Amino acid sequence: MKKLALAALLVSPFAMAKAPLVFQSDFGVKDGAVSAMKGVSVKVDPTLPIYDLTHEVPTFNTWEASYRLFQTSTYWPEGTVFVSVVDPGVGTKRKSVVLKTKAGYYYVTPDNGTLTLVAETQGIEAVREIDEAVNRLKGSGKSYTFHGRDVYAYTGARLASGVISFEEVGRKLPNEVIAIDYQKATVKNGVIKGNIPVLDPQFGNVWTNIEEGKLAQAGINMGDTVCVTINNGDKKVLDTKFPYVASFGEVPMASELVYSNSLLNVSFALNQANFAAKHGIASGAAWNVSLKQCN
Repeated sequence: MKKLALAALLVSPFAMAKAPLVFQSDFGVKDGAVSAMKGVSVKVDPTLPIYDLTHEVPTFNTWEASYRLFQTSTYWPEGTVFVSVVDPGVGTKRKSVVLKTKAGYYYVTPDNGTLTLVAETQGIEAVREIDEAVNRLKGSGKSYTFHGRDVYAYTGARLASGVISFEEVGRKLPNEVIAIDYQKATVKNGVIKGNIPVLDPQFGNVWTNIEEGKLAQAGINMGDTVCVTINNGDKKVLDTKFPYVASFGEVPMASELVYSNSLLNVSFALNQANFAAKHGIASGAAWNVSLKQCN
């Protein structure tokens, strides 16, 4: 029995880890920024399981940072700590916070719109402002432009490893965060309206925030032709129509289609070609779409 107990202790150095630590940023991986954040985390606790969400968020794009957290976070175990550093206001008076959602996830980030979608979809359990007098990398007080390393990675690692509790992050704030305004998905008189939150960057498919079920609410069924209008703010970018099908191979090569993506949201694509590039479509809070069944 003693040998078995000793073996159990030696099986995995991750046995004591409280939660996975997942990083997101707009840093890319061309320099040492991401490595520095991970190094700080390993110094806090060498047993922490550390992962990447993405480091390819377009620079300064807090909206896309918000979407990528929404897109992926609930596939992780409850209690996972996400550190998101897309911080165009670094060094200013924007708040550094940890959000705990009602779904049981923690988000360590500037409060600059990055929390828009996880707060909306998961609910806010509590928000705490990071107390930098305690939760800041020692010796970094004169560094004003790399809070991802000095504040967020350090605090996230301490929280994930159990060095600090959520209550020890800092003072409690009101249960609200800065939110980016955007077009919610709606159905009225057979017309669906929604937003284009993000593109599929590898293939050029255009994703919307419109749940698949809203097509049926608008009287649109598989095989129907759908009239689609895409606007960037007040400017109409595309006004066209194409079929609603289950998958890419149901239309000829380079033909357009409406389909449901992996999140079961309405999306647009060209079969084995780049829809966004062909039509000059981008994404963000100002990019909106409307759909209806073509007569």
